[in-house]
Amino acid sequence: MAVTPTGPVVCFGEILLRFSAPPGELLLQSPQLRVHVGGAEANVAVSLARLAIDARMVSAVPENALADAALGELRRWGVDVSRVRRAPGRMGLYFLTPAAGVRPYDVLYDRAGAAFATADPGAWDWDQALDGAAWLHLSGVTPALGPGGAQAAMNVVAAARARSVRIAFDGNYRARLWSQWDGDAPSILSGLLAGVDLAFVNERDLELALKQDFSDLAPSERLPAAASAAFQAFPQLTRIATTQRLESRALVGVLIDRQGRAVQSRPYSLDGAVDRIGAGDAFAAGLLDGLLRDQPAAAAIEFATAAACLKHGLHGDFNLASREDIESLVNGETADVRR
Repeated sequence: MAVTPTGPVVCFGEILLRFSAPPGELLLQSPQLRVHVGGAEANVAVSLARLAIDARMVSAVPENALADAALGELRRWGVDVSRVRRAPGRMGLYFLTPAAGVRPYDVLYDRAGAAFATADPGAWDWDQALDGAAWLHLSGVTPALGPGGAQAAMNVVAAARARSVRIAFDGNYRARLWSQWDGDAPSILSGLLAGVDLAFVNERDLELALKQDFSDLAPSERLPAAASAAFQAFPQLTRIATTQRLESRALVGVLIDRQGRAVQSRPYSLDGAVDRIGAGDAFAAGLLDGLLRDQPAAAAIEFATAAACLKHGLHGDFNLASREDIESLVNGETADVRR
């Protein structure tokens, strides 16, 4: 059974179904789609469960076969879904055109009227959902869904704060979702950041939330400057973490604390990547694992970045890499074939 040193990690957000075109094709170029279960917070929950961390999903899904299959997939990987509510509506969907060559990934959302997005933000039982929790994890996708999602995100942050549960927040800015209801993203995201302990954000996320522009600085100076401004604006915030993609097709992770101390992972090659969707969630789960296990900052960011790198080698939203897989990559144990 999965064991967390100080309690489970509660992941609050929408569970999605993803429909992907086959590699190298546009949507419906041929009459087939690949189906995966996903969603930012569900991705984190699965990654944590794979690392033997107790992960609890809090969400709302309809009463139908699609929802049953999605919950079954989360259970398959060890996630506790006993706090997922059934509610009127439908499953949220998204359609993915995979990247190929110079063509980027393209996401088409189909989430209007989904059970989670339309759920009453005041109907959640936070005493039950957060019972015994060590961390709450949520993302900027939830408030982007509409007024109800924004209120639910603010409510759960307040509930976690009142119960001394530490909070991790992934900025996950989704312009297409915010534009559908003309939400005030800067004010809402700033309000959420004011209540969290750990933020997975880059300088662009912080420019939005702080309404500040760091583009006049040298590229290497933008993240430190944005982090410094964020720590001044949000006294509760203790750490900022992000990944950066290098021109050499490599990934590095960065962790900054409020004293301005920064640690960076070594570069991890992304050659041969097949699917980058969910890599940021794998990174978040890897870092939460390190913090739960009281790992030094350098070790925690190395593990998190290696987890994100390995996700690039797996189709679907979930990172199914084991602790052994990640530690082997951290230790430089590369081999074409394991025997």
